[in-house]
Amino acid sequence: MSWLRELVDVPVGVDELADRLTMCGFEVGAVEPWPADPRTPDGPPDAVLDLEITTNRPDCLSVLGIAREVATAYGTELRMPPATAAEPDPGAGDAIAITIEDPDLCPRYAGALAQVTVGPSPPWLARRLEAADVRPINNVVDVTNYVMLELGHPMHAFDLDRLAGPEIRVRRARAGETVRTLDGVDRTLVPDMLAIADAERPQAVAGIMGGAASEVGPGTRTIVLEAAWFDPLSVRRTSRRLGLATDASYRFERGADVAAPPAAIRRAHRLLADIGAGTPRGPLVDRFPAPPAPVEIRLRHARLGRVLGQTIEEGFVAPALASLGFEPTPAAEDDGPAWRVRVPTFRVDVKREEDLIEEVARHHGYDEIPTTFPALTRPAPAPGAWRARDRLVRRLLTGAGFSEAVTYGFVDEAAARAVHPAGDVVALRNPLSERGAVLRPSLIPGLVDAVVHNRRRERHDVRLFEIGSRFRQGDGETPALAVAIAGAGTAAHWSAPARPADLFDLTGVIARLCSGFGLEASFEPASAGQLVAGRRARVHVGTGGDRAVLGEAGQLDPALTGARGMPGSDPVYVAELDLRRLGLGAFDRLRAAPVPRHPSVTRDLSVEIDDALPAAQVRDTIRAAAGPTLVEVVEVDRYTGSGVAAGAVSLSVRLTFRAPDRTLTDTEVQRSTDAVLQALAEAHHARQR
Repeated sequence: MSWLRELVDVPVGVDELADRLTMCGFEVGAVEPWPADPRTPDGPPDAVLDLEITTNRPDCLSVLGIAREVATAYGTELRMPPATAAEPDPGAGDAIAITIEDPDLCPRYAGALAQVTVGPSPPWLARRLEAADVRPINNVVDVTNYVMLELGHPMHAFDLDRLAGPEIRVRRARAGETVRTLDGVDRTLVPDMLAIADAERPQAVAGIMGGAASEVGPGTRTIVLEAAWFDPLSVRRTSRRLGLATDASYRFERGADVAAPPAAIRRAHRLLADIGAGTPRGPLVDRFPAPPAPVEIRLRHARLGRVLGQTIEEGFVAPALASLGFEPTPAAEDDGPAWRVRVPTFRVDVKREEDLIEEVARHHGYDEIPTTFPALTRPAPAPGAWRARDRLVRRLLTGAGFSEAVTYGFVDEAAARAVHPAGDVVALRNPLSERGAVLRPSLIPGLVDAVVHNRRRERHDVRLFEIGSRFRQGDGETPALAVAIAGAGTAAHWSAPARPADLFDLTGVIARLCSGFGLEASFEPASAGQLVAGRRARVHVGTGGDRAVLGEAGQLDPALTGARGMPGSDPVYVAELDLRRLGLGAFDRLRAAPVPRHPSVTRDLSVEIDDALPAAQVRDTIRAAAGPTLVEVVEVDRYTGSGVAAGAVSLSVRLTFRAPDRTLTDTEVQRSTDAVLQALAEAHHARQR
């Protein structure tokens, strides 16, 4: 608090200040008492405010940023920290040569020299660093850290005598280059990383950490102060790849102030002089080849009221924005007062009119915004057809004893390629971890992990499903359904032991699901690599020429379940279906039918037919030949063995005939039966037994 009070008059106590900052949109954590400043032992009690700063507000990662918010909240004046003179001697030459070889990754780099005497920092400075959880090292390094905490802009100091001449080069690393960072670890750099180098070798990883070769130590006499602006994506990518996160990278990743480097160096010069640690030597060198154009945004008073649902006094808007560092200029608009607002460079989060409205709302007070329901100017759009489809899927599967799982959309690359080896997985540019390096091309890995999670918690019989999106380079994002069964197919009972689940349990569930949509499911042998041979099937929906592939089902390869940590050796049966094939069109056309008035006639046929022929093709042939009076085809027996040729099977089917308007005669039924036998013989070389 003493540091904050140097920059702004705080008219309230620390607890009241915490409440006010909360009303301005900040999340205040602990408020901890802290020993009084040794320079003002009789001053007000000191304390440490612990603030949670969201990623879009890097300007508030500093005492100055919070002071600016406090000054606006209480209408007081903000006092900028004192610094050295703004301009060097125009006739002086560059004391340090600076070359920016990659302005895309480093648009601005400033440097200056200082004569120093390295030693311990004064107690007040060390105390403030410790309050911010920064370990004091020596007066020179502590000054750079102090400036970072005060102004929010990271700095670094090089020992000039340990550089290869008075020269700094900002360039991409060369293949195979290494640098030992200040933590004593040798880091191998790659060409897409930005390095700060002297004439011979890298001396720092740009925006992250300095190098041990040019570290400031007790023998340092001349330092090069560095303050720059680095591309946030480059810093984030390098930090992730090196596994190295620092206070500097934390700020640069979120977007530093491109205008701050000269001010940071001048502030450091002033602090070095104030604590007797050093004096400036030569001019400040500022390389800024392409300054960005200033950002201006229109803010309309009428729009402000519409968005917030309340009228805010016109006289409040411009002063509040000006106190926050914006430059509002009145501008005429057809619908009332407006302003052209120039955005300060430290507000990297402000891009549009709504962002300015948020700033006004924060300091007017979120608690002042009335609780109103926005006016509806048009009817809500009809819900997408996929919502009704997903609801029906959930209803059918929960009715079949399944529970819904929700898993992550990110999976590790090995798991993705194990179930989808086609090579069109979608990799993330900046994954948070290797366990989530790619978007899932299949729902199977996540669902299997859910099965494993249940098994490890003594849930032996598991039936799960998940509805979600899968992502592939060729297909993009597509909706899918995954189903998993492990354990028993039927529950144990005193009259019979439990039966292990098998492929037919899974295909039965799929058939029931499809029938709920008014579709007929059929199955044929599949060749999916992640499913066990002989226990896998390709699923089709529809009949005849309207058949379409719905997905695949079968036992998952035990090697894959073992790799996911599945305890035991029980099989896991899975299916993944394309939900785009399950439209509600057929379901919506379903109508209740009256009870038949006329009796049905059944005929049982046994034919010897090719063993590899899918049953769905046999049914299609029967339906096409029997005519409209055939209402049902059911397989009742399948036999191989004595009396049946090798490679063939004896298949018995029951045909049910019925006419809606009359009782069928034996002649009509026999005519249809003969037509079926002839069609089977011609299409599949079947022989009646």
